[in-house]
Amino acid sequence: MSGHSKWHNIQAKKGKADAKKGKIFTKIGKELAIAAKEGGSNPDANSKLRDVIAKAKANNMPQDTVQRAIKKGAGEMEGVNYEEINYEGYGPSGVAMIVKALTDNKNRSASSVRSAFTRSGGNLGANGCVGWMFQAKGQIVIEKKEDMDEDEVMMQALDAGAEDFNAEEEVFEVITAVEDFGTVREKLEEQGFEFLSADITMIPDNTVSVDMETAGKVQRLIDKLEDDDDVQDVYHNAEFPEEFEG
Repeated sequence: MSGHSKWHNIQAKKGKADAKKGKIFTKIGKELAIAAKEGGSNPDANSKLRDVIAKAKANNMPQDTVQRAIKKGAGEMEGVNYEEINYEGYGPSGVAMIVKALTDNKNRSASSVRSAFTRSGGNLGANGCVGWMFQAKGQIVIEKKEDMDEDEVMMQALDAGAEDFNAEEEVFEVITAVEDFGTVREKLEEQGFEFLSADITMIPDNTVSVDMETAGKVQRLIDKLEDDDDVQDVYHNAEFPEEFEG
């Protein structure tokens, strides 16, 4: 089956993430707090919270840190109120980009994101300027192991309700509709699969191939944005060269 794979980007991102776990935990903590605030602190009755807990687990986030974030979101502990905002714009060479932020200060976030785009040779646009180029999808990344049969894993994923399946050199990538993500993730988890990542993402309908120089510029902008405490995720439609290390 065919489909856009982001694994090359995820691989580079996870390598950097391992070096700054504290920042990753802070970002996931915000998501846990918002999920608990919106749907309560009981994951059995809150599917969004279950999904974020799974994301925390995939990132080896300590259980006590997870519970503390949930309690803050549910009002059981003092916490901060966060608001979700998406920014859209064009990066170097016209690469389409969406920036997802969770913030307690919209003015600060907008200023920081705009500055990052401007200094990187891009520009921040109005909401909707590039969003139509992307589709929200569930994405589950499973590490390949020697005893795994590709066809069997694919059938298990499709039987669980996945829309698409991609076999990469080191991983299997499972794509789902947003509304099916939680169910597919839980079914695969029940079958013993461990995930390198499991999250809702934005997948571009079409990608734009970029050269090494542009890839470097785009990656520097991504790094700058992701270093911002308000930014949760950055999505783009650039297809980096295979030899690009990030």
